[in-house]
Amino acid sequence: MEAAVEMLQKIQTDVTCNICRSYFSEPVTLHCGHSFCRECLSSWWRAATQAFSCPECRQVPQSGALPPVNERLAQLTDLVKMFSFQVLQSTKGQSQCTLHGKVFKLFCEQDQTPLCVGCCETPEHRAHGISPVGEAAPKYKQQLQNMQRNLEKHFEEAESLLAQQSPVYWRRMIIEEYCKLYNLLMEEESICIERIRQEQRVRRDRLTQHRQTLRKLKLKLQEAGNRPDLDLLQDAKQLLERSESELSQRATAVIPELREYPIPGLIEMLNRFRVDIIMDPRSATSYLSVSEDLRSVKATEHWEALQHLEDSDFHAVLAEQDFSSDRHYWEVDVSQVPQWVLGIYTSYLKRKRGRDMDSCDNPFLLICTKKEDGYYFTSYPESLNHRLKDPIPRVGVYLEYSPGSLSFYNVLQHSFIYKFHSISFTAPVRPIFCPGPPLPGTKPGPMTLCPVDSHLCACCFSSQ
Repeated sequence: MEAAVEMLQKIQTDVTCNICRSYFSEPVTLHCGHSFCRECLSSWWRAATQAFSCPECRQVPQSGALPPVNERLAQLTDLVKMFSFQVLQSTKGQSQCTLHGKVFKLFCEQDQTPLCVGCCETPEHRAHGISPVGEAAPKYKQQLQNMQRNLEKHFEEAESLLAQQSPVYWRRMIIEEYCKLYNLLMEEESICIERIRQEQRVRRDRLTQHRQTLRKLKLKLQEAGNRPDLDLLQDAKQLLERSESELSQRATAVIPELREYPIPGLIEMLNRFRVDIIMDPRSATSYLSVSEDLRSVKATEHWEALQHLEDSDFHAVLAEQDFSSDRHYWEVDVSQVPQWVLGIYTSYLKRKRGRDMDSCDNPFLLICTKKEDGYYFTSYPESLNHRLKDPIPRVGVYLEYSPGSLSFYNVLQHSFIYKFHSISFTAPVRPIFCPGPPLPGTKPGPMTLCPVDSHLCACCFSSQ
């Protein structure tokens, strides 16, 4: 340790200012090689009566300006100070300043270092907060004790929380919540299935009654046809009126009503697969007009001017994007179009019905047609044929490329409409949109793709 102290004393002479006799503070080096504190040299030159010169060798520098700070010498000074502090922690160098040879009686609050009386007079510590060691030590000892008690308190709290929030405990709570949700959904499913059974029973009774009425009318018509002319004429008008009345009830009896069975959390789950798509104006015909933002399409005057629309007249626009994997969900606002068509289009696909069918390029469509007594929903292909009293303002479309299915949802009611399943896609598919045909005498409205961050509820729709 004595050798370390001797070596330290030798090095200290290289990092000590010969003006203030302390460690360098912002050292500057003159052209002659001697170094001083920047502030010390500046004060020396201000007090000098002759030309600027080196305080040690008296050589006059070429310039009267202060040299820049010698960064390397400053770093060396910091290293010597740090080494000096470490030596001071030893048994011999612990209580005496190696620079001034005096006992440490003071403590610098800013630099956190012990000082002797000589150190306090140096520019480095002159403006710092300094207190006697006998006062500083008890103060810091009390702060350390307070911090220790605080750490012990937080340590005990952390141990308690760690025991409560262990992975096993937290996993069990999450599993219980999922089980609760599953049980609630199962209860909702049982209630919904029972409601469907009751409605099917009512519908079956209605169809049975309708069939029996038709059978009776058929027999009466046959009997009337075999009567004499006068008898036939007396009952013919009444029989015809009864027959017409029964036939007018055919739609109600035969075509089922599209019931709304809300499924809790359905739309929230589908929104996980929400995609942002736009329309491709290049795919539109002259009967359609796509908006500038590529999110809306409506019928043009060309389509309005058509007086006789054949069933084969179909004008649609495709989406800009196509899909060839994963799951995708989008929503379409159809509140301004009483008649519309939604679905997907692909050039190549195979249907699974017992055995694969030949490839085809037909789209898969959900079709809404407005009639006097409501809205009729059909599908292409397959055989959906339902009716609804009120319009559906927003339709959700959910595509699963594999295993291959396409579903439609009533977003407002959180209910299911229809599903194409067992589709074997072999090429990319594109969403398809048709806002018509427009009703005669009405102004066509837009069919609009809903933004991915938009949500619909009953209050929102009622305010539209």
